[in-house]
Amino acid sequence: MKIEHVAPEDIEKRSFEIISEELERRGVAIPADKAFVVKRAIHTTADFDFADSLVFSPNAIPTFAALVREGAVIVTDTNMALAGINKTELAKYGGDVRCWMADPDVAREAKERGVTRAAASMERAEKLERPVIFAIGNAPTALVKLREAYDSGRCRPRFIVGVPVGFVNVEAAKEAIMETTIPFIVNRGRKGGSAVAAAICNAILYEMRKGTL
Repeated sequence: MKIEHVAPEDIEKRSFEIISEELERRGVAIPADKAFVVKRAIHTTADFDFADSLVFSPNAIPTFAALVREGAVIVTDTNMALAGINKTELAKYGGDVRCWMADPDVAREAKERGVTRAAASMERAEKLERPVIFAIGNAPTALVKLREAYDSGRCRPRFIVGVPVGFVNVEAAKEAIMETTIPFIVNRGRKGGSAVAAAICNAILYEMRKGTL
């Protein structure tokens, strides 16, 4: 296989060109208003299954952008997603990113109650007085807790990026979110991860930076 020489500053651009070419060869047509999100998920994973598995609620992307402009907090279930989301772009609108998974108080509470730290973290997020976007890339229990909050009327999440990866309850938890009226971006199946959750958030933030959203 021949090495392609690409200037460092052009690597990302060339990567997206390759993704577009591959999608065309596969006969996959993605609506233009969603393509930048799907392609960034593929760019992050090199997995073209995201072209089929990502599901968007009606007006999901404009809703996400509107919440960012309101100064939304993005709450994640992993420090990896926390690190990956572009906080500089988010800060332009007064927003920030939070994750309590490593918080000693959350860990202690979760152990005492026999729940996951992700579930306890979601309950803490319910108390925030600003709009909250949940970016879940690892823990299906976080999605289950958010669905419970929705069903009970205790809290209606403003937006959920639900892309946890794994095997136990992952698919059911994602379906549970898609059954609600909560705005969402979710991928069906077992695939996902913190990097994907961050990539989805960043795709929208970067499109906002361009002024096209």
